[in-house]
Amino acid sequence: MKILIVKLSSLGDVVHTMPAVQDIRRCVPQASIDWVVERGFAPLVARCEGAAEAIPCELRRWSRNPLSHETRAEWRTFRQRLRSVRYDAVIDLQGLTKSALVARAARTTEGGKRFAMANRTDGASYEAPTRWVADVAIKLEPRVHAVQRAREICARALGYDIPSPLRFGLRASAAGRTNAVCLVHGTSRDDKCWPAANWLALGRRLIAQGHTLALPHGNDEELARSEAMARELGDAAQVWPRLDLGALTDRLATCAGVIGVDSGLSHIAVALDLPHVQVYNFETAWRTGPFDTPHQRAVYAQPTPSLEAVWDAWESVRPRP
Repeated sequence: MKILIVKLSSLGDVVHTMPAVQDIRRCVPQASIDWVVERGFAPLVARCEGAAEAIPCELRRWSRNPLSHETRAEWRTFRQRLRSVRYDAVIDLQGLTKSALVARAARTTEGGKRFAMANRTDGASYEAPTRWVADVAIKLEPRVHAVQRAREICARALGYDIPSPLRFGLRASAAGRTNAVCLVHGTSRDDKCWPAANWLALGRRLIAQGHTLALPHGNDEELARSEAMARELGDAAQVWPRLDLGALTDRLATCAGVIGVDSGLSHIAVALDLPHVQVYNFETAWRTGPFDTPHQRAVYAQPTPSLEAVWDAWESVRPRP
């Protein structure tokens, strides 16, 4: 049985889709699962257990110059690759026009079907063409966690009950654990950030606790912030080089824990099952945050959680000798 997952972006959304792939592996063991994803996230999908092939596309870049010769040529190449396989099920987990375009371009077997969401869920983006393209549109409860939404769509499309326990199946090549705590201070929106003074105070407490600090970055602004924090915190703080998602996942997996804002890298920490505190300035942890476990917590407050609230959460999840 050949199944195609369409989940193109963003980083957090890609991570939240991984448990659905693990469910399919467990409940439809004869299935071979391909996954269409934006090229930048393909190294992460390649590390997802059960994903037979990560099929990269570049719809974000193509949309900037849709009629250029280069875009048309690259789209033809992508479409030819996509249509080289016939799928028994094409499952659009994105719910947008661009994902509907990909789902429509894929070929199905005789009797194969395209599945998609029938409605918007709270806080999630949704566009009607995904429903128009689908052979089967699956109606969902409006208030649902992003992980559960993907799991439910796949379960109902393929006819199985959602299994337990939840697994992400994200593989990492990590040579043991260090005592480093990764501080994920960068995110896609400024209003999701945590104050710099809080990061510095937190960093000093972690150093006093015996930890070193890892400071990642994904762009020049985050690099400048990491370097400024390292200057204040001294030799115990290390600025990581900029890494692709595969190498970044491997390095993150060596950490003793992660404290971060609502960002893709924090979601990777959840998938790696690391001790983790995720900081929320908005009441959206119910939709994208970690499920409360003995070593993972979401902390929410407005305008932003206090240093003490984040520290108390860390104390509740941190690894003990």
